[in-house]
Amino acid sequence: MTTLYLTEDLALVRRDTEDCLLVQIPERRDAQGETIEAVKKRLPLNKIDDVVVMGEVTLTASAVHLLLERNIEIHYLTQSGKFAGKLSPGLSKNSLLRLAQHQAHHDLTRRADLARRFALGKLANQRTMLRRHRRRQDEPQIDAAITTMTQAIDRLRAIDTLARDPAPVLATGDTGIHGTAIEQILAAEGQGSAAYFGVFGELISDGEQWPFPGRIKRPPGDPINALLSFGYALLASQVSGAVQMVGFDPFVGFLHSSVYGRPALALDLMEEFRPIIVDSLVLHLLNNRMISRADFATELGNFRLKDEPRRLFLRQFEERLREEITHPIFAYKASYRRCLELQARLLAKLITGELPQYPPLIVR
Repeated sequence: MTTLYLTEDLALVRRDTEDCLLVQIPERRDAQGETIEAVKKRLPLNKIDDVVVMGEVTLTASAVHLLLERNIEIHYLTQSGKFAGKLSPGLSKNSLLRLAQHQAHHDLTRRADLARRFALGKLANQRTMLRRHRRRQDEPQIDAAITTMTQAIDRLRAIDTLARDPAPVLATGDTGIHGTAIEQILAAEGQGSAAYFGVFGELISDGEQWPFPGRIKRPPGDPINALLSFGYALLASQVSGAVQMVGFDPFVGFLHSSVYGRPALALDLMEEFRPIIVDSLVLHLLNNRMISRADFATELGNFRLKDEPRRLFLRQFEERLREEITHPIFAYKASYRRCLELQARLLAKLITGELPQYPPLIVR
């Protein structure tokens, strides 16, 4: 299965048959004024796992209905890659899992333990990225960052997650974290991530062409942050689909606060995958000179990929999701896309009491 990316402006997607979509792109001109012929292509639904829409793309009502009938999510991203929203099929019938999820969220001891495990997975995989680079080149800055990250991981493991005093429940349904273990977890996670992104630019072979000022989320005012934000938005869409397929409520999380409109659980679960899917992909594209500075457009100081480089990024992202690793828990080969689902299912086992703890996916 794969993701269908719809990125061509003025593309029209309509229902063709009960098992097929028809994508029509009119004749248009490229940046050099050359004519690009019109395209008409049929896409069998049995090859589509979900749909990502970017740009001025039109899906007819019949196409949307067909996708939802087949339990295929439609994710909408802006031209810069920011997640805008999605259309999802109805909730799964697993109401018992969602009830258990809400109960775990309001149990501060369980919530803190899960939050810590998501943070540990993220920091451990970020540290692995630095250690892999360290094997090839001796850099004191990298060594110092690894030491700081190890200290942050040790600090996380030492946090007492037992909630001794009931914390106030906010009107939003979330629980205040001030003075709780979750506040300590966020502080340790922030310390480790700051050390990682403080030396991320050292992992890029041509640092002069690609200076990295540090992680800046909104707005991404440089090419590297633009690539990272674009990749994280794509990854969030994938994880959101996985948690909903398993039966979770994607808006009720543990590490991330559950505020209106934020897919908190999807953001929780994607933490351990950020370094090994998106960060490594960005480094691969830059260090192999597959993307240049000319591939970016700027709008009001914000950077975004132009059309053709964006298609390259999407192809490479899809290839990364298909890449297989040996899953550290199940000890068999699985693609990263499959690993997203497996981690969601492990989380479900923990939430429903079938596992004693959640094991984040940690690579070596």
